[in-house]
Amino acid sequence: MSTATAGSLSAADQHLVDGVLAGRRRALAKTITLVESTHGEHQRRARQVLAALLPHTGRTIRVGISGAPGAGKSTFIESLGLYLIEAGRRVAVLAVDPSSSVSGGSILGDKTRMELLCQRDEAFIRPSPSAGSLGGVADKTREAMLVCEAAGFDVIIVETVGVGQSETTVAGMVDAFVLLQLPNAGDDLQAIKKGIVEIADLIVFNKADIDERAAAFARNQMRAALTMLRSTSPNWRPPVLTMSALAKRGIAEFWAEVERYRTTMLASGEFDDKRRRQAVDWMWNLIDSGLRQYFRSHTTVRSALPVLTGDVAEGRTTPGAAASRLLAYLKH
Repeated sequence: MSTATAGSLSAADQHLVDGVLAGRRRALAKTITLVESTHGEHQRRARQVLAALLPHTGRTIRVGISGAPGAGKSTFIESLGLYLIEAGRRVAVLAVDPSSSVSGGSILGDKTRMELLCQRDEAFIRPSPSAGSLGGVADKTREAMLVCEAAGFDVIIVETVGVGQSETTVAGMVDAFVLLQLPNAGDDLQAIKKGIVEIADLIVFNKADIDERAAAFARNQMRAALTMLRSTSPNWRPPVLTMSALAKRGIAEFWAEVERYRTTMLASGEFDDKRRRQAVDWMWNLIDSGLRQYFRSHTTVRSALPVLTGDVAEGRTTPGAAASRLLAYLKH
C-alpha cells in the first residue's frame, strides 16, 4: 500500500483495511456493506478502501455459476465448497438473490440453502440482492470479489440468479464460467442455444442420479453440439460433465477440470489477458453508470424529464427528439 493511499484513509477505514487483510469476518462484512452502499460519502470511502486493498488481490481463482432456477446451483456450490475446504482451501461465495420488482426486497436465502457450508470458518457466504440490476448480479459484485481476495480466500464463487443476462454478465467478471444444466429439462435441443454455450468454459449436467441415462444422453448431445460451435479460446474446448451434487458424485472430477482450465489458460497467456480485458470493461461499465447518475441528477434534466416522458408516452413527441433535448441540457 502506498503512503499516499494510507494517508488518505481515516482511522476507521484503516481499521477496516487491517481487519480485511487479517481475515477478520466482521471487517470483511462491514467493508462489503460499505462498498454496496449508494450513499455518496460511503462510495468515496469505499474507493479509498478498495485502493488500499487492491495490491493484495488477484491471487484467486474466480468461478461463476449460472443456470436456470431448479438446476441445483446452491446444492452444487455447497458440495463444491465443502470439498475445497477439505482440500485446504478457503472459499467465498457471493450469492445474488433476485429482488422483487414491486417491493425491491430480496429473500437472501442462500445461507439457509447452504446450511453446512455457512457453518465452516473457512467459508464466507455473502447474499446480496440484485436490486434490479441487469445480468442477475449485484452492482458491486466485482468490488466484493476484490475484498474477499484481499481477505485471503483462495476460491471466489459467484452464483447468479440464472435469468436474463446473467450468463453474459457473470462470464465477464470471472476466470471460469460454469453453466449448470438439468439433463431432462424439456427439449434437449434448447440446451444448444449458441449464445449461452459459446461463453461457457465448463458445462455440467447436475442431478444425474435421478436419471443416469438421460444425463448421459444430454452430455453426449452437448458434446456433439460443441463440435459445431467456434470456441472462444483456441486452447480450450469446454468439457461436458455429469454429476450429482446432492450425492456428492463428480465434484472431484469437476474441480480437476477447473484446475486443468486454469493451467491451460495460464500457459497460453489467455488467463492474464482475460483479466486485463475484464478490468477495462469494468471501468467502462462504471463510467456508463456514473454518466447515467449524473444525467438523472442534473437540475434541468430532473425538471424537464416528467414533462418529456409524458409527451413521449402520449405520442406528442418522438423518443429520439425527447432524448436529444434532454442530452442537450448537459451542454449548458
